[in-house]
Amino acid sequence: MKETTSHTFLKTDNPFRALKVYNFRLFFIGQFVSLVGTWIQQLASSWLMYRLTASSMWLGLLAFAAQLPIFLFTPITGVVADRYNRHHILMITQVLLCIQSLILGLLVVFGYITPVWLLVLNIMQGCFNAFDMPVRQSFVFDMVAEKELLSNAIALNSVVFNSTRLIGPPLAGFLVAQFGEGVCFLINTTTFSGIIVALLFMKNVRYSALSRAGNFKENIKEGFSYVKNHYPIRTVLILLALISLLGMPYMVLMPVVAVEILHGDSHTLGFLLGAAGLGALIGALYIASRSHATRFENNIAAGSLSLGCGLILFSFSRNLYLSLALMFIIGLSLIVQMASSNTFIQSMVEDSMRGRVMSLYTMSFMGMATIGNLFAGAIAQRIGVSLTLLLSGLGCTIVALIFYGNLRKFKKRIINFVR
Repeated sequence: MKETTSHTFLKTDNPFRALKVYNFRLFFIGQFVSLVGTWIQQLASSWLMYRLTASSMWLGLLAFAAQLPIFLFTPITGVVADRYNRHHILMITQVLLCIQSLILGLLVVFGYITPVWLLVLNIMQGCFNAFDMPVRQSFVFDMVAEKELLSNAIALNSVVFNSTRLIGPPLAGFLVAQFGEGVCFLINTTTFSGIIVALLFMKNVRYSALSRAGNFKENIKEGFSYVKNHYPIRTVLILLALISLLGMPYMVLMPVVAVEILHGDSHTLGFLLGAAGLGALIGALYIASRSHATRFENNIAAGSLSLGCGLILFSFSRNLYLSLALMFIIGLSLIVQMASSNTFIQSMVEDSMRGRVMSLYTMSFMGMATIGNLFAGAIAQRIGVSLTLLLSGLGCTIVALIFYGNLRKFKKRIINFVR
């Protein structure tokens, strides 16, 4: 395919325009293969833990174990993303994640898996993801090189993430029912070949690291100071952190919803997550169709509010079809909020600070969800899943309304910063 970088092409609203860039096209295809396996493993892990323990508390601990390292280490790994070759770092993290999946699969197949082993391996996965996630976010800019394509490339990252979310969980539900969880983990091991091969075949990857003269502590402080003094980025990160804390934990409780509320099985769980994935895919395609980052602050506000309302309604649902429709709305709302926040921040951040700021984005997004998952599991164990989801939705709605109330002031303050 002939590469296209003309001004006319860049300004179009074609939602797939960033795929004209060879390296990003490889990354897109490789991620698609790999993320199908990732979603299969995620459902299989949660289902395995629930089968072993029948406890929502253990489900919360499982998610907490995977995300705690992200919360703790991303300020450090953000400096790594700014100092070193992101392409090489991604190669290393993908190989390590592949090994983790293989170990997990073998333990299950040979009957040695326990809840504690599952927690330990999830902590290992979280440590690798603490390096992988901020680097992966920043690497998008390295691949496309053109700022005009950046917002589209970020949105297409969400498209591939959520299109595989539409495929992976329902497929995992079938695989778990027919063959058991071990097969799911081994399948995920093989799908890492997609992203590893894509990274190997990339050409002339852009690499611009900051000077390594300073120490890590100084670089970390620079990242926090930059965000503190940048009102728009700071505000969006705070909102993102609160929405992640209050809204993201619904995912952890889905196995309990599938079994205890909807009286289903692993197939039901797969359909619920697939419905959320379909909604997220539609939302990501909408963001991808935008030609630039203007008015994404409206999307951030709307996504936050509709997420809260969707969770409130979902907490009252006892019907599978209504639950699927509401999961579609929740998935769409969440990705509009998250992808718009990502695009907004990346369109404003200086290149030299990109890795560190995106590490704080990762901390706000995944790190705060860590705390939310732990509390959601514990609270659901005490007061039930439905009431926990209701409180989660109310919290998101209140936060969104506060942001809406300050939206005019927020837009005025943006004028003082160059995107």
